[in-house]
Amino acid sequence: MAGPGPKFAYLWTAALGIAVSSGSPASAQSKEPIKIGVIAEIQSIAGAATPGGAQIAADEINAKGGIDGRKIEIVSYDNKSSSADSVRAFQRAVSDDKVSAVIASYISEVVLALEPWAARLHMPMITPGAASNEITRPIHSDYDKNKYTFHGYLTSAVQALAVCDAAKDLLVDGMKMKTAVIMSEDAAWTKPLDVGYEECLPKAGLKVLDHIRFSPDTTDFTPIFNQIEAKKPDVIVTGISHVGVQPTVQWKNQQVPIPIFGISAQALSPTFWSDTNGAAEGIPSLAVATSTTAVTPKTKPFAAAFKARFGTEPAYTGYTAYDDVYILADAIKRAGSTDPDKMVAELEKTDYVGTIGRIQFYGRDDQFTHGLKYGPDNISGMVFQWQDGKQVTLWPAKIAEGKLKYPAFARPTN
Repeated sequence: MAGPGPKFAYLWTAALGIAVSSGSPASAQSKEPIKIGVIAEIQSIAGAATPGGAQIAADEINAKGGIDGRKIEIVSYDNKSSSADSVRAFQRAVSDDKVSAVIASYISEVVLALEPWAARLHMPMITPGAASNEITRPIHSDYDKNKYTFHGYLTSAVQALAVCDAAKDLLVDGMKMKTAVIMSEDAAWTKPLDVGYEECLPKAGLKVLDHIRFSPDTTDFTPIFNQIEAKKPDVIVTGISHVGVQPTVQWKNQQVPIPIFGISAQALSPTFWSDTNGAAEGIPSLAVATSTTAVTPKTKPFAAAFKARFGTEPAYTGYTAYDDVYILADAIKRAGSTDPDKMVAELEKTDYVGTIGRIQFYGRDDQFTHGLKYGPDNISGMVFQWQDGKQVTLWPAKIAEGKLKYPAFARPTN
């Protein structure tokens, strides 16, 4: 999903400008600021939103006196979507800039490259968007070494469960669908996602007829859609992030007669409708928040503040990075210190209602140690669908704003 594009530079410039201006007064105070590093892919939509969301949280906390009188200073780094650049940024953040914690990346491969460095340098790190189950595995298997990493987004396995829970309600019960084909990009985060799909879709009532994994470099999806059409499924269940615009446009242009469901991370972008010239009509996706839905009382006010500051609605990492700064600030305040081990102990006690729901982390003995707890009383996720240029929330029912509907060419025959 990360790709070069100057249209995102304004977010990065604005975020940096705010960081500099908010940091200046702190240097004049008797107490040094508490620095939080943000390592992000600033030329992508999700990456550009990360430092912006973090900065808004820092400004809000600082306006209320900071953490025991100490201001929060966001120090941002452009990792150019590169694991190597991310590692260099992480080392610089710790050794040169003396940060107390790091919020890093929505790309699983990047977070996996940083995780050993968080362990080696004893630096608390939260990811605002990466999904791979492999992030929590080392924490569970060697806790004392890897306890410094926290997974601030839903793991791939949990995302599969959320998609299946929504599919049961919306597709099986709601539209009487019975069969599906899985279509996922070949990436670290989709391997456990697809394993989860294979297991939970049949339990939800959807027989899996085929399972297609394609290269994220794919530019022509015609053969893939032809292969899927030959199987005649009721629905295509997706796991895509690094691609999105191209398969969506081709789905519309080719008039593929099969609805799409699942995860299309690029569809979370507020510009996805214009990016696809309206081909997004009928495209749903799992998400954690959108600007139009009050997942909690904090969701809409944050989205409005982000748009007022940066001129666009936040991508999903804007919400999570915003929450992550509050989580870190609360942990530091409770610990009474930026000592990393004390911070980790307090982060593990997190019970915070943020923009995406009630945030708690799984414990040391749980399979997904330091992953976000999933469920109706925690982070349940949500499913929206692009309808008439807007993201309309469909699931869960308690926050739904509309009903699932597909374009005429892709309506199921049931």
